Amino acid sequence: MSDAPAPRMTSHRPYLLRALYEWIADNGMTPHLLVDATRPGVRVPPHTVKDGKVVLNIAARAVAHLDMDNDAVAFTARFGGVSHAVIVPVDAILAIYARETGQGMALPDDGSAAGPEAPPPEASAEDEPPGDDTPPPADTPPRRGPHLRIVK
Repeated sequence: MSDAPAPRMTSHRPYLLRALYEWIADNGMTPHLLVDATRPGVRVPPHTVKDGKVVLNIAARAVAHLDMDNDAVAFTARFGGVSHAVIVPVDAILAIYARETGQGMALPDDGSAAGPEAPPPEASAEDEPPGDDTPPPADTPPRRGPHLRIVK
């Protein structure tokens, strides 16, 4: 056998991201990214960041010009009625999940298995309905929808 070191492979994160995005979209769900907004190169509207993190709706109906390459996810979206260019380096993405079910994946650092904290409220494009879009805990059944209480 040879003592030569194994060839170094590129990051698997962008490939997982694209595959999970496609899986979520193919199932008619809304893909969201949990992003560490403190990482270098992250370009998001400052008012969307809460506790150093931001949740971005990347559904085709909410963004324009979505580009998911091996280095970054980039798109244009409206926040509060104003169009913004958003750039998120792949290493700043902590998780991708479906808003409706919370199913998805926390993306560990290459070489680390640490997962992210629960996501903050969503910073969505303007055409999305408002609401709390954080994924439910794993042991919680999916939400049944809003409930109303009659007040007289």
